[in-house]
Amino acid sequence: MSQKIYTKTGDAGKTGLLGGTRVSKSSLRIAAYGDLDELNSFIGLLIDQGPEEESGKILREIQDRLFTIGSSLAVDPEKELTMKIPDLRESDIHLLETTIDSMNAGLPVMKSFILPGGHPIVSLTHICRTVCRRAERAVVALDAQEKITQPFILPYLNRLSDYLFVLARHLGQKAGAAEIVWKPRV
Repeated sequence: MSQKIYTKTGDAGKTGLLGGTRVSKSSLRIAAYGDLDELNSFIGLLIDQGPEEESGKILREIQDRLFTIGSSLAVDPEKELTMKIPDLRESDIHLLETTIDSMNAGLPVMKSFILPGGHPIVSLTHICRTVCRRAERAVVALDAQEKITQPFILPYLNRLSDYLFVLARHLGQKAGAAEIVWKPRV
């Protein structure tokens, strides 16, 4: 017998946090982990576009870390200490930084702003980057309202958007796509 996916408990605009507390679906907490879920879905689509094996492997790891962050945000803060949830580590940030440095070493120096585009995989990576920035803003807003307890979430999201920017350039180079230089009207 299959399990029903719908519970009808959210029909009145409330949802449950891990730990059982009911909150409005419009809360900053729900918005923040909703943005992370959207980012994770776009990263899945990016992986499906077939980046080289190493980038695909790191993107899968990033998806795992986004679930880690989402689970931290989905826990009732008053019950978090009693619940066993995955944790984000400083080494997760370090992985992004070393990967950024490695990819950046093989890219031409940027002399002007570049526009998203030039190849579908480049455009999709920039969509991931902008959704990441939105998720980061949502987590910052949540942290300002009710302090988040995981110390590495904000640095990780900040570094992740940097990673996605450099990844877009890297994947464009691998695809043979020329970067589109922004030429401002003056």
